[in-house]
Amino acid sequence: MNRSINLLFLLCLTCCGTVSAKVGKYNNYKVSTYIRAQDVARMSDDKFLNATWETVSSQVDLDKIYLETHRDAFTVDEKTMTKVKKFFLSKGLEVGGGITYTRSEPTDFETYSYARENERQIVKEVAEYTARLFDDFILDDFFFIDLKNDDEIAAKERSGKSWTEYRLRLMADAGRELVLNPAKKVNPKVKVIIKYPNWYDHFHGLGFNLEEEPLYFDGLWTGTETRDPASAQHLQNYLSFNVVRYFDNIAPGKNGGGWVDAGGINMSMDRYAEQLHLTMLSKTPEIILWNYMQLNDVKIAPEMMRKPWQDQGGNSFRYDEMVKPFTKDGKTITPTTMARFASVTLRETDQLVGKLGNPIGLVSYKPYHSSGEDFLQNYLGMIGLPMDMHPQWVEGRQQILLTEQAAKDPQIVDKIKGQLKRGGDVIITTGLLKVIREQIADVCELYCGDLKAIVNDFGWQGKSEREFIIPQVKYFTNDAWEVVSAGRPLTGGVSGYPILLRDTYSKGMLFVLTIPDDYGNLYDYPAGALNVIRRAMSKDVGAYIEGPSKVALFPYDNKTLVVENFNDEAVSLRVVINNKVSVLRNLLTGEQLNPAEVTPPRGMFFRNRFMGYADDATVFDVQLPAHSYIGLGY
Repeated sequence: MNRSINLLFLLCLTCCGTVSAKVGKYNNYKVSTYIRAQDVARMSDDKFLNATWETVSSQVDLDKIYLETHRDAFTVDEKTMTKVKKFFLSKGLEVGGGITYTRSEPTDFETYSYARENERQIVKEVAEYTARLFDDFILDDFFFIDLKNDDEIAAKERSGKSWTEYRLRLMADAGRELVLNPAKKVNPKVKVIIKYPNWYDHFHGLGFNLEEEPLYFDGLWTGTETRDPASAQHLQNYLSFNVVRYFDNIAPGKNGGGWVDAGGINMSMDRYAEQLHLTMLSKTPEIILWNYMQLNDVKIAPEMMRKPWQDQGGNSFRYDEMVKPFTKDGKTITPTTMARFASVTLRETDQLVGKLGNPIGLVSYKPYHSSGEDFLQNYLGMIGLPMDMHPQWVEGRQQILLTEQAAKDPQIVDKIKGQLKRGGDVIITTGLLKVIREQIADVCELYCGDLKAIVNDFGWQGKSEREFIIPQVKYFTNDAWEVVSAGRPLTGGVSGYPILLRDTYSKGMLFVLTIPDDYGNLYDYPAGALNVIRRAMSKDVGAYIEGPSKVALFPYDNKTLVVENFNDEAVSLRVVINNKVSVLRNLLTGEQLNPAEVTPPRGMFFRNRFMGYADDATVFDVQLPAHSYIGLGY
């Protein structure tokens, strides 16, 4: 079926009201993998080539494979590349190429030096070679520069720029001059795709140019590996969803897919499965299982991958079911590697994704090349605030969230005023307040300096299990109002500090959200406090959840949503819809949930309009097992 017929077929299905159309071996997305150059070279051995294919293909269905030509100053010879490409084509897979522009990964991921002419020539020649072999290829996520050798220092000093400015210009130009243009000269129809890693908040410091590169590359790809939050990058689970949506907003229609590796599987099978699942909840069209040899080599290990919560029952990711023998093409297969975990997770997620609309959330404005409160939106996602990050200011929303990153925009206060004058809300973090204190005083005279407070008591909204440090926000009494407060103690204590503060300006409201010194302490906010914060920030979403932290909400524009529990224990939640609905339906089972009976809270201070439910809200009780999710529609 050629592309034009395919499009016509999809159009016909849409007109007939079909929810989704099969795009490969799955209904809603493609599943691919990637083979590193050194492993492609090993496939000159037929025994190795056939044995690895048998192990992988028997446990997971693949639509496409990417064969890497170059990594760590090593290039696979053309004879081997041609043989391996032909093999996978014969297995019914699409085949693309890949390049990793590193000299030595073991040496702190040493990249090529783009100030050295001989190394620039290597980069160019590799692009040309790969374009001769493939009609599309991906640059693995090392198309940046991490070197400060004497040549780079001299070039930077000649430029008169900072390291960030120098590297941004250097790599934006290198992408065009050394990769894209040479590749297209060799093969005019080749599609050159840049894969961006997961550490997006630090890109500009190493030359990844999100402002320019997505405009001229034919596509981009998204690293959604969140692995173990205790490891070097300290990335939160929610990033596996959030970073795809951010790149979607940077280059609409160009974001080709997500990319997950085996990192984190040491924590449990669930941690690996969650990364795959969250990536596909973003509605991305393809996922790469990094990498082929991990699918072959990472063995199922119950002592590491099966955790006690599996005994509680009802989990979305069921270890015992995944490792059972199964039948495929008339043969009984006994799972042996992580490939089986990927297969089951993606098959089950596929059933849900087709019922979901386009993701929506609370807009957060992160200007290009901005720094400050790094990766904070992912922590906020983990306390149930659905994020929708944009590189440009977004008009027409009822609410917008601004972290310290927004200070990169010199017009930020004027934009805040405009939003408030139109009757919208602006939520700023304490990090931003500290940076723009003088400018924001024209809206509200607030102060957040170096003073700190240790808190653990949120009054009637509950207590945290540990003490933690927050910045102190100062304001004029009766000019601004505390919506959520905390102290040590607050009840019966002598002092308290704002956690959520509000002020009015023109027709809108300005909120200040206090961010702890350690962002992870957001998870220590008691459920009562989190519920008020979620409620206050749900205007554009139309729904919110009530319950503990480490539970995320993923809303969509067709009145569907997914709620996911990342805790090691089951949780009881409430899903609140901001209007009257009769039932919530489970998108996978069809089961209907009826509204809960709720009693309006009494005795609240009359000015605090954020306590209790709105008159037209509908409340539903939901129970979620550990590391599990539910899809709901209303």
